[in-house]
Amino acid sequence: MDYSQLATQIKAWAAELGFQKVGICDIDLSEHEAELQKWLDAGYHGEMDWMARHGMMRARPAELLPGTLRVISVRMDYLPQDALFAADLSNRRHAYISRYALGRDYHKLLRNQLKKLGQKIEQQVGQLGYRPFVDSAPILERPLAEKAGLGWTGKHSLILDKEAGSWFFLGELLVDIPLPIDEPQSNQCGKCQACITSCPTNAIVEDGVVDARRCISYLTIEYDGVIAEEFRRAIGNRIYGCDDCQLVCPWNRFAPLSEQDDFQRREILKNPDLVSLFLWSEEQFLNNMQGSAIRRIGHIQWLRNIAIALGNADYSSDIVDVLQRRKGINDMLDIHIQWALEQQFNQIPIQGTIDTKQQRLIRIVQKGLPRDA
Repeated sequence: MDYSQLATQIKAWAAELGFQKVGICDIDLSEHEAELQKWLDAGYHGEMDWMARHGMMRARPAELLPGTLRVISVRMDYLPQDALFAADLSNRRHAYISRYALGRDYHKLLRNQLKKLGQKIEQQVGQLGYRPFVDSAPILERPLAEKAGLGWTGKHSLILDKEAGSWFFLGELLVDIPLPIDEPQSNQCGKCQACITSCPTNAIVEDGVVDARRCISYLTIEYDGVIAEEFRRAIGNRIYGCDDCQLVCPWNRFAPLSEQDDFQRREILKNPDLVSLFLWSEEQFLNNMQGSAIRRIGHIQWLRNIAIALGNADYSSDIVDVLQRRKGINDMLDIHIQWALEQQFNQIPIQGTIDTKQQRLIRIVQKGLPRDA
């Protein structure tokens, strides 16, 4: 078997399957084990218990598929045609949703395409041990992608490519054949600190290290409890994920737009009005988010996130009304609704010469709202 020729063929097949870049690396991630353990020991994984539960397996691909010799790492661009970053972030009545989640859930698409790639290789070599992964197993996908030459690890911990920035998904195909490996890219971040200084919650604690407990993506997606007050104002109108560290990255000036229909903004999110989204019943949420990654957080967490965004919006009587209508559904949700109501009340215009606190109380009582607000 001419494995060099096979590697070239694999990359051609991958391009046909919709991947924009492919790299191959060996499975030695031992240099990352101490770094991973330090991150876990610091508690930076928050309540993502599976991170600690699988321990060093994340750095040992062969424990996931015995006999693995190589990892084929792939990239698929996801930046939608109508990203409209400024339009959604600057309009405080709009919901900002991380650009990767505007379309369909990427997991199934990438996994299916990786499986097809494995089948094509198997047809060529005969018997093949292979297994595709797309965020579906404890594996250090970013170090693997870096080792396979797909890019370097930016200070925000994401993989950056000088031709594509960071707006892309990663996937891996573990195989048991000795393919030739690719060369890593050199780190091109230099002295740039844009991602670190722009993080709304200061979650990037050092180069390449993110404290998930402070990260808006973690707080709005992975964390299902009461979000600490210190982060609520910083969350702004971001109801699912956060792209700020990518938005300011100079390398993302060169990021290509995705041609995948599945990654384009779904119709229901083309006018992401916070009040309208907050009024969705659980049934509407499940139906409207069918096939979306957002669906996995559930209706209550969806409402929790929007409640915070409504609290951060400019005062409006319709916002106060919808917040009031949602009270009593869930204790955890009520905490965030009460906070949002307080933020709204604090913006009620003060008129005349009556004492500020007294005037606000009068207006609250007139609206039939709780006195303790």
